[in-house]
Amino acid sequence: MQIPNFPESNHPLLKSLFHHSDRELLSLFQRYPEQGKFFTAIFCRYSTIIYTLIRHSVRSPVQADYLFAFTWRHIYYELGGLDLRSDGANEAASFQNWLINMTAVCINEVQLPQVESIHYSLQTAPPPLWCYIEQALDRLPPMLRLMVLMAQTFHWSETRIAAYLQAEGEVISPADVRVQLLQGYQQLEAALPEDIRALYLQENSHLPRSKAEADAVSS
Repeated sequence: MQIPNFPESNHPLLKSLFHHSDRELLSLFQRYPEQGKFFTAIFCRYSTIIYTLIRHSVRSPVQADYLFAFTWRHIYYELGGLDLRSDGANEAASFQNWLINMTAVCINEVQLPQVESIHYSLQTAPPPLWCYIEQALDRLPPMLRLMVLMAQTFHWSETRIAAYLQAEGEVISPADVRVQLLQGYQQLEAALPEDIRALYLQENSHLPRSKAEADAVSS
């Protein structure tokens, strides 16, 4: 079994956090939700354990990668309310046990899509990026979010998007869709935490030119 490599773990932003305990990282994550590096540091610290558990439980590597990302998405939302009591030397074990329990829940309860319907790429859209892209999407105006999803998830052309919206009563041309899509991509990138952009996106990148962001949107 090959364990995925996540290059972001070598980024100076994350290396500066290696000395923090699990409880400290959790506290920082909860205290500063506008920053993404604390969750990403937790992810890098425990990604090998979680991936190993999932890979031994799922036969298909494609489904395993998808479930791995889905599990970390579940962990992301659960971490906000987690109260990790300090228990001396057992603190790390306590947090690790909690992560293992969350992973077991996902393994046992998530109904995985068929392999051919999964278009997720673990290498180009690691779970932390997926989580924060999803969060950023929620902040877009409804119309922009719909157009971004139709373009990136369903790969609809500007003409098809315009035709769909016109059928729904919107007065919009393909040229208008093109302009609004660019605005949507720019707003989506701006809504990402600054440190997530530094960890995962090339400087001055925008969604149409960023495979990582496109994969995260379409997952």
